[in-house]
Amino acid sequence: MAASSRGFATQFDFKLRRFAFLHHSPHRSSNNGLELRKRRRVSFEVDRAGVTSRVGCCCSDSVVPIRRATRPGKSVEKNEEWRFDLKKTPRRVRIQATSPALPFASPQYRFDSKQEKYYPRCSPRNSGPQSRDSPPKRDTGIANEKDWGISLLNENVNETGTNEDGSTWYRESGEDLGDNGFRCRWTKMGGRSNDGSSEWKETWWEKSDWTGFKELGVEKSGRNAEGDSWWETWQEVLHQDEWSNLARIERSAQKQAKSGSENAGWYEKWWEKYDAKGWTEKGAHKYGRLNEQSWWEKWGEHYDGRGSVLKWTDKWAETELGTKWGDKWEEKFFAGIGSRQGETWHVSPSGERWSRTWGEEHFGNGKVHKYGKSTTGESWDIVVDEETYYEAEPHYGWADVVGDSSQLLSIEPRERPPGVYPNIEFGSSTPPEEFPPQL
Repeated sequence: MAASSRGFATQFDFKLRRFAFLHHSPHRSSNNGLELRKRRRVSFEVDRAGVTSRVGCCCSDSVVPIRRATRPGKSVEKNEEWRFDLKKTPRRVRIQATSPALPFASPQYRFDSKQEKYYPRCSPRNSGPQSRDSPPKRDTGIANEKDWGISLLNENVNETGTNEDGSTWYRESGEDLGDNGFRCRWTKMGGRSNDGSSEWKETWWEKSDWTGFKELGVEKSGRNAEGDSWWETWQEVLHQDEWSNLARIERSAQKQAKSGSENAGWYEKWWEKYDAKGWTEKGAHKYGRLNEQSWWEKWGEHYDGRGSVLKWTDKWAETELGTKWGDKWEEKFFAGIGSRQGETWHVSPSGERWSRTWGEEHFGNGKVHKYGKSTTGESWDIVVDEETYYEAEPHYGWADVVGDSSQLLSIEPRERPPGVYPNIEFGSSTPPEEFPPQL
């Protein structure tokens, strides 16, 4: 489930913002009976003060407040749209997702043109580090290691310097050793403007030990003269699964940014896990806020490597005026047999609630039971002849991640002395962290 979107602009120039949820319900009432698909869009526009200026829903339910619907043919930028590409290949579906429109989708990324302002570069005559740091882009997932440009120094370094404009920089590198053959090679660098109003930091590392564990990682942070701040980290890990003894690669990323002039910011956590037998897990948690408006999104995918698939999405948003809305769905399949179910809902400031629930049962014999209802009284319960389509394998799996992890796999561990064996501890899993974080 790949996604991309515009970056989080350093200026936090939040003017008119729009976001939307698109949802495909399986049926709706019409003059000709029940139709098999329905698209429903709820869109909100927010002005700079965060006040909802337009609410639209292109469905026929009178409970949902409608002021003006989106014009036909005028698509909302970066909508998330799930489309079941009903190809003729038996028992497979290709689900295509584009990036969700965010509550405060930023304007075109303009940081590069102002980088000199926020991060004074080193003089060409100096050998200090050249800052590549910039605010992380929102909703871009986990970058491959080649995109991070991790380059560790082979010797210990401790350098500082001053540029012609008075800004300062530093660069350090070293190696830490520990028990069980642990080794961590690292490089740190950063800089600061003459008046201290802006600064940046970067840390790169690679880790290994005698168990075969290897890790590659980066952490970046910064702030500018306007008070905007950001932080991001990325890790890629190779280890042996403690229960199955299979090789496993795990990738993760966390990103956040916060405005210095408005009550606005966002946070993302992404993870991907793969093993050599095809077991794959992917997911993300996202949170954002723009003044009086907040939104959340979670999604996950799980492939057991033997044909069983679980996918789910849950997203919701609210305003301080009391309006709330959301959309969620889940699907489980194995060998053409499975189910899909979901719900779209809306709560008005007065507490009035509207919702539509729907479900599908796929029997694997060409028959599908479809059912649903809404708070406005519509309902359906039918069995139709329909092929079952779904993806039984991830589009990006074990072979792909191994091919993209050459730098991780090339990490050289310390040589293990004869007769020394690694100490493997089977500890409990770490408790889940609080979500969302305080921005």
